Amino acid sequence: MPAMDRIVLVGASAAGLTAADALRREGFTGSLTMVGEELWAPYDRPPLSKQVLAGTWEPERTVLRQEADLGRLKLDLRLGCRATGLDPAARTVTLADGDRLPYDGLLLATGLRPRRLPFGHDLAGVHVLRTLDDALTLRAQWGSGPRVVVIGAGFLGSEIAATARGLGLDVALVDPEPAPLARQVGTWVGGLVADLHRDHGVRLHMGRGVTELTGACGRVTAVVLDDGTRLPADVVVVAIGSVPAVEWLADSGLSLGDGVRCDSHCRAAPGVYAAGDVANWPDPATGGRVRLEQRMNATDQARAAARNLLAGPGGSEPYAPIPFGWTDQYDAKIQFHGRCPADAQVECVDGDPRSRAFVALYRLRGRVVGALGWNSARALRAYRGHIGRQEVEEAEVSEG
Repeated sequence: MPAMDRIVLVGASAAGLTAADALRREGFTGSLTMVGEELWAPYDRPPLSKQVLAGTWEPERTVLRQEADLGRLKLDLRLGCRATGLDPAARTVTLADGDRLPYDGLLLATGLRPRRLPFGHDLAGVHVLRTLDDALTLRAQWGSGPRVVVIGAGFLGSEIAATARGLGLDVALVDPEPAPLARQVGTWVGGLVADLHRDHGVRLHMGRGVTELTGACGRVTAVVLDDGTRLPADVVVVAIGSVPAVEWLADSGLSLGDGVRCDSHCRAAPGVYAAGDVANWPDPATGGRVRLEQRMNATDQARAAARNLLAGPGGSEPYAPIPFGWTDQYDAKIQFHGRCPADAQVECVDGDPRSRAFVALYRLRGRVVGALGWNSARALRAYRGHIGRQEVEEAEVSEG
């Protein structure tokens, strides 16, 4: 293994910055270069769909490290700079400006790019939300009191709808699934989320696809659904998921498939590791492969990947987390440990869903695979240890 004197981090968000911090804490004193496509210093993404979009936070509140703290990491920080190619044999990263960065160790943390509809994105008023610039551009639209249609009712789309409705805007939420968050937490909890949005005045169009965005004078005017329903719209937010940002690695020889395919130690190739939304690795809990789009995973995996990069294959440790995620919508904080698959049995074990304060366990074949808390952070912590435990097969779905 070559001497570890030069490390390059591609990606300047939570995973990349956490990796840089971990490398320094582990004693790495060599050259550390971080490449980020955006011009902003590393910032946190979860507030974009909530506090930033609502106007209660300005961009500076999202910054993950103050300038002095970044300085202590002694980074060669290349912002507004895009990586365009990787040669693992030569151990070089090529940048859009033609510069080549040699490395002894490389950590990939390029994150995601939003999916787009196959139509309509050429119209003014049609937005995606991934970056701070996206959030600020969308926020600027709110002042005119627009009619808003959010396409996609996963975590991001549901949060955007809640934020817009909290500002008093007319909001419709569309998704082909039967309930918001159905793919993320199943239809039972998804039904409670649907009730939450209805209670706040959001018009739900669940089980419906989008066939067309209509426009006039270059600006969006309506969203047309697959049952012929026409939803008038001044602003449309497309939140139909994301794809790993790996296109620049197409000719690298790395194994790509729903992200950068790694081993259980986050290793994608000799001297190359991946972390965060872009990493795809073997999941010991299911026996399959997993890629997690969760804020806590970005930092936890970045620390593990950084340690393993320095340790090399002989001294690294497998990465086997219990996932943790959350979403904030209106006055509801929904948190979960583990996994909450749609086909799991769901049982309320603490509190009462009718009061919107409860904990539910998710079971597959009698084994607890996840725990979810709705406004029950303290109670939820007590059930984290149940994950992975084989329990009674006959657990019934709670109907609240």
